[in-house]
Amino acid sequence: MLLGRLGDPGSEIPVAHTADGVVDLRSVVPDLGGEHLAPSSLTAVRQALLRGGLPLVADAERRRVGAAVARPGAIICVGMNYAAHAAESGAVPPASPVVFLKTPNTLGGPHDPVALPRGSVRTDWEVELGVVIGSLALYLDDPAESLDHVAGYVVANDLSERDFQLEHSGGQWSKGKCSPGFSPLGPHLVTADQVDPTALRLRSWVNGEPRQDSSTADMVFDVAFIIWHLSQYMALDPGDVVLTGTPEGVALSGRFPYLAVGDVVEVEIDGLGRQRQEIVA
Repeated sequence: MLLGRLGDPGSEIPVAHTADGVVDLRSVVPDLGGEHLAPSSLTAVRQALLRGGLPLVADAERRRVGAAVARPGAIICVGMNYAAHAAESGAVPPASPVVFLKTPNTLGGPHDPVALPRGSVRTDWEVELGVVIGSLALYLDDPAESLDHVAGYVVANDLSERDFQLEHSGGQWSKGKCSPGFSPLGPHLVTADQVDPTALRLRSWVNGEPRQDSSTADMVFDVAFIIWHLSQYMALDPGDVVLTGTPEGVALSGRFPYLAVGDVVEVEIDGLGRQRQEIVA
């Protein structure tokens, strides 16, 4: 299923994109987040779509596209998860996943403008595969169990202020990761039954110029391992989002300038959709 959320911030409605148009899901689920992404809820949505009769959203193309997931309890991120990106950052691929957190209030719509943080001199882009949890994952016995706990996948841009992240950090990264709007998600939540997370092409552009072009096949730790690994240290709840790392081609490499007011960032993952953010003051 191709799901999403439309409407002004705080007033988004859950929708599904179908061959007949965009349909309103509010008679089935109040929103796409938390327990409403559990297997029973997604089954109810699937059955309702098969029955038909859900109302069309007549003005869908004119509505703002909201974050594909309602405010998650946690946004958990994996760093240095592509070998080439680790190299361009001056590091070797990690022996164990590097984990940091972003605050839920960094969530943004996929096409919302993003404001440069006050004092920013090194704001960067990072296209990433986002994994949306559908059922509690805690102390999983084996990575083979992991994908059973996934509701679906989203495009994410893990925007980062590198000075805050690396020079002001005190050894942690979150200062550079938690500015408002620094976690655009969407445009779609594509349910797990329609996605093979092991071989998805990820790309990014700045002002129309290519920056990143890679595949999730190049991950150091794949999605199944990441979910299993995280579950040994924390509970992953329905609606939580796991960002799985970015490939090479970011400004931190020194090959490209950092973002400035007026720049336009676009990120895309095949089968999941494309985002566009204008950088504003």
